[in-house]
Amino acid sequence: MKNVLLLGLCFCFGTFFCFGTNTQKNIIPELRKQMLRAINNPKVVDSLYQNLHTGTPKQPLEIAYLGALEALKAKNSWNPYNKIKFLNLSGKTVDQAVNASPNNMEIRFIRFSIQTNLPHFLGLNKDLEADKSQILHQLKQKNYGSADSLFVQNIIKFMIGSGRCSPQEITFLHQQAKNLK
Repeated sequence: MKNVLLLGLCFCFGTFFCFGTNTQKNIIPELRKQMLRAINNPKVVDSLYQNLHTGTPKQPLEIAYLGALEALKAKNSWNPYNKIKFLNLSGKTVDQAVNASPNNMEIRFIRFSIQTNLPHFLGLNKDLEADKSQILHQLKQKNYGSADSLFVQNIIKFMIGSGRCSPQEITFLHQQAKNLK
């Protein structure tokens, strides 16, 4: 299950993270690249988390990435208490981002990818259907936000491989991927 989360996050995060007075569109591609590094490096997770957590007020997409970092902190923790603490914090943080920007496909995908990989018994994967529906709707509308076509293709690959889509939805996703090329 953790490997699927790692694969999904690997597919989706790309460039180099910088802090400063850049606009959100300049920061996000760089944050994606650092998230790719963070998946396999707890020190990068801690560094990015510290920088995002203590930085200036954040846009909804940055808040969603902060939630993804909290999920990675949970994954990297050996202490069960800290695992649950960071998972709960991650859920609240990503929910805040979704509430601030409910039609943002990338934010919905971040929450979908986290919740897809959580054990069902934790009860922390309650938004999977809503997120899947919103992602499919945004794909149909070609409303990709700041995501480039490679990023969108990787979202589609993750959705297909998640085991959460019906055969009809998988057919639709394959068509969308074909149209991006």
